[in-house]
Amino acid sequence: MIVRDTGDAWQCVLQTDHAVLAGDFAQAWGNERFEAPEPRRVVVSATARHDDGWAIWERAPSLLAQNGQVKPRNFLDVQIISHLAFYRAQIAAVSDEDDYAGMLVAMHGRGIYNGRHGTDPGLKLTFAPLVQEAVDAFIDEQEARIKQVCEARGISEQELWTNYKLLQIYDRLSLYFQMKDVVAGERAVLRPVPTGRDGEDVELTIEPDGPWRVRMDPFPFAEAPATFTMLRREIPKRDWTDNDDFRRDFFANPPEPTPIVISPA
Repeated sequence: MIVRDTGDAWQCVLQTDHAVLAGDFAQAWGNERFEAPEPRRVVVSATARHDDGWAIWERAPSLLAQNGQVKPRNFLDVQIISHLAFYRAQIAAVSDEDDYAGMLVAMHGRGIYNGRHGTDPGLKLTFAPLVQEAVDAFIDEQEARIKQVCEARGISEQELWTNYKLLQIYDRLSLYFQMKDVVAGERAVLRPVPTGRDGEDVELTIEPDGPWRVRMDPFPFAEAPATFTMLRREIPKRDWTDNDDFRRDFFANPPEPTPIVISPA
């Protein structure tokens, strides 16, 4: 669950809803400047399902006491042993349907624990160092899976890293709308962004342009403006007595469809 403090409430977006938005970005991607993902079906599927395992955790979201405050537990503060378990389950499930898509999800899972393979060093899970041996075993396990699928499918290093970086950009673009105060005008720069399998990497600059509207330079989508929908909840703040108390409030607040508009700069 992705949690942001909005003042009188907590904005909460389920990881599964976050992934749907990321998958929508992948599906809409591609124009004269940016090549569409290739193979498109694989990349879109891996992106849309890269957080499937969170559906287990999100049946019972929990609170976290931190810095003298009790608040909904954000995804960066997830319990690591649970995270490793449900990530293994989702990788297996996606791989059963398509080993290439499953490999990209495995690569994404491994990247959560190493700053997206160095492309996003600020990404860190709070409690990972407490169980580093279990984390290292997971990383080694996914490395073996990635190598096996690449060899079996004849996937080149260039193709592998292009599609991995694309998945990360779709993920991070979705997170931008969930973690930043878009309405108040928080901007962002995303990098590295592949323009194609044999093209250069560029950076995307995102500038707010009104409530849930942004301008992007360069513009990567087929249609301009590009329109999307994000599901989010606003949970009014109060002092919850325990997890069950919080869950009653959480599930009593249905998700709100929020239109997002992305236009060229």
